[in-house]
Amino acid sequence: MRVKICGITKPEQGKAIAHLGATALGFICVPASPRYVTPEQIRAVVAQLPPNVSRIGVFADASCEHICQTVVTAYLTSVQLHGKETTEFCQQLRQCLPNVEIIKALRVRTKSDLTQAEAYTNCIDTLLLDAYHPQMLGGTGTTIDWTSLRQFYPSCPWLLAGGLTADNVLDALSQVQPSGIDLSSGVEREPGDKDLNKVAQLFAKLGLT
Repeated sequence: MRVKICGITKPEQGKAIAHLGATALGFICVPASPRYVTPEQIRAVVAQLPPNVSRIGVFADASCEHICQTVVTAYLTSVQLHGKETTEFCQQLRQCLPNVEIIKALRVRTKSDLTQAEAYTNCIDTLLLDAYHPQMLGGTGTTIDWTSLRQFYPSCPWLLAGGLTADNVLDALSQVQPSGIDLSSGVEREPGDKDLNKVAQLFAKLGLT
């Protein structure tokens, strides 16, 4: 299973989390976020990572040019779109970044929000489902109603996000079958400062230590 730890800000924590078993690290490229890091800060973390760990930049309604420049500067392997990006924008970005994984995040408030997921599957590589929050794009600590996802079988891989912790991850995975999981606030002391003990507990629960 793919395990993404998002909101990395510190090189030593990124390196430690990768060695604990994370297959992907996420970096917030949204300046308004308390977890924001510059492309240069991302590059400092990336320099210490094993080559098999995905390096995902998280953007929200950024321009195609800005995303592409950040990918080059920060050595990203993947781009996560966490705003209101349209399918047309995803197609445009795909043309600009043909060899970069494109992840589209959808914030799920009701079961009807899932109906838009299929529209994206032809122009992205991976879906990510996060909990809806009226003011925050992610990292809210709020969970999705997992029962609403029991029949969710998109035609591309998908990641489950939204309030996951070492304490509830097995409960979530007993109800839904994502291709991977994404955690941020659930393994933090405060925004951007990861708790390595919580990360280790997560991998122990998953049986991946």
